[in-house]
Amino acid sequence: MSRLPFTSDYMQGAHPNILARLIETNMTAAPGYGEDEFCLSAKEMIRTACACPDAEIHFLTGGTQANATVIDAVLASYQGVLASESGHINVHEAGAIELGGHKVLALPEHLGKITAGQVRDAVHAYETDPSRDHIIMPGMVYISQPTEYGSLYSLDELTALSEVCREKRLPLYVDGARLAYALAAPENDVTLADLARLTDIFYIGGTKCGALLGEAVVIPKAGTIPHFFTIIKQHGALLAKGRLLGIQFSELFRDDLYLTIGNTAIRSARKIREALKANGYRLFIDSPTNQTFVIMPNKLLPVLAEKVAFDDWGPADADHTVIRFATCWATTDENTEALCKLLADLHA
Repeated sequence: MSRLPFTSDYMQGAHPNILARLIETNMTAAPGYGEDEFCLSAKEMIRTACACPDAEIHFLTGGTQANATVIDAVLASYQGVLASESGHINVHEAGAIELGGHKVLALPEHLGKITAGQVRDAVHAYETDPSRDHIIMPGMVYISQPTEYGSLYSLDELTALSEVCREKRLPLYVDGARLAYALAAPENDVTLADLARLTDIFYIGGTKCGALLGEAVVIPKAGTIPHFFTIIKQHGALLAKGRLLGIQFSELFRDDLYLTIGNTAIRSARKIREALKANGYRLFIDSPTNQTFVIMPNKLLPVLAEKVAFDDWGPADADHTVIRFATCWATTDENTEALCKLLADLHA
């Protein structure tokens, strides 16, 4: 019997609508490099969804690739990127930003988030440092929505970050790898239109949100990154058969699917958290999105691992480990109920 799949939010393939459309269009000849009708249509759909008719849209195949390409394109050689200590670019991208010649300037985080005040303080510290010509200049700000811990930036928090970034002329970049799950969370009050209005660049995640692969980089003000298409090519990130990405995002934005595709994940994650709380487990963070972090007694891990695929986030103390259950658009009620029952049985 296979284990219950809760390790990550990209364990399944793609939404059935995407697979059907890929098959339907398979023998249609189309230009390459994103100049095909499918990509052009998807870009218009995204512009409409973001209420940003002049936005530049570029399709890349993965999140690390998108982050490394965007950040390298924005920063000068003497600049680094401000991010939370738990930010994906600082922890889980194998030094991809540093490989591009730029330093991640990590800030202490609370629930995975950084604040406008921290950004202002970081810039002030640089500007008033007598030896600033010998250190890395803050050149942009990176956050993710939701964060690595599944927490959400509120509209007020995002607005404050946007204001200080514009005051200090720091581009604000939002990693939206799991954006569909943020949009589906009842606690969320940040829309796609808000992201387009308050940020300089953001990306709409596909890989973790129902696509086989792909992320849509949105640049609300066209020309913000000069020659970005060429920079994508330089980074080996330009897909010749760009249609494969355009078709997927066309389906994700058809009939507002992207705005609802995360509902199942949010509902399942809530059931799991309720089961954990009801049975006396301690949550590491009470995330409102699709990632559930729990402080699990080490003595239960071997039994749990036999029946459930989960992600190990490291020791909480000598007797406990933080583990993550991730739900997604394809999580079934059957698997969710099975996990909840197992958690209850283990604690009994």
